[in-house]
Amino acid sequence: MNAINTATAIAEPTATAAAAVPLTQAALQVEGLTRKFGDFVAVHSVSFTVNRGAIFGLLGSNGAGKSTLIKMLTTLLPPTSGDALIAGLSIVREPAAVRARIGYVPQMLSADGALTARENLLFSARLYGVPSAERRARISDALHLMQLEDAADRLVNTYSGGMVRRLELAQAMLHHPSVLFLDEPTIGLDPLARHAVWDRLRALRKDFAMTVLLTTHDMDEAGSLCDELAILNLGRLVLQGKPADLCAALSPTATLDDVFARYCGSKLQD
Repeated sequence: MNAINTATAIAEPTATAAAAVPLTQAALQVEGLTRKFGDFVAVHSVSFTVNRGAIFGLLGSNGAGKSTLIKMLTTLLPPTSGDALIAGLSIVREPAAVRARIGYVPQMLSADGALTARENLLFSARLYGVPSAERRARISDALHLMQLEDAADRLVNTYSGGMVRRLELAQAMLHHPSVLFLDEPTIGLDPLARHAVWDRLRALRKDFAMTVLLTTHDMDEAGSLCDELAILNLGRLVLQGKPADLCAALSPTATLDDVFARYCGSKLQD
């Protein structure tokens, strides 16, 4: 959707899919995805497309539906209606095949602190079905990419938060997924650790042409890291576009903080 047409964005939030993108360029196509919990609609007919190799950000207030959307896309939660195609595979009809082609890093730190980084990676390699003949090389490459080689044989419970997050990224990319999903990947990290994670994500895109979809509340992260953003409010996709375009559409001096306040504030919700 053209980010300049903000009036259409608010009036027709379900018409935001980038339908003109050829299938050969699309890593992810979300089509009318909806999730209800009883009478409550957590995600309402959300549609959008993410190109291969892009870093795509989802913004929204707490309770906007970001995590519910991520859980549907990673097949952890079945949609009430709608569908999404990941590498051409349906999350509704082919969830097992989808899981083999995605990586997922949740909000909460999930690496096992009682194991070393190398042991965590070996466990993940087995879980993802990485052929035994390839495991050692892939683990070595992942440790190098995430700059964890010197700490590979230390227990993870001695790691900093940023090191744990980089390890989780290494685990999630071992099987070379088509799409990597990250739910607030830098929450709680200090600025140096946050930028280290950003650098690793950029390296994943460069080295593996990996597509990344992440949720964030950090507007600096959204503007610096993401090629394109989508904003959710009360379960609906209300705006989508490149960070600079979204700011320019609001005013010549607007920041992403201003865009977030405009489209996720109480006035819009009312």
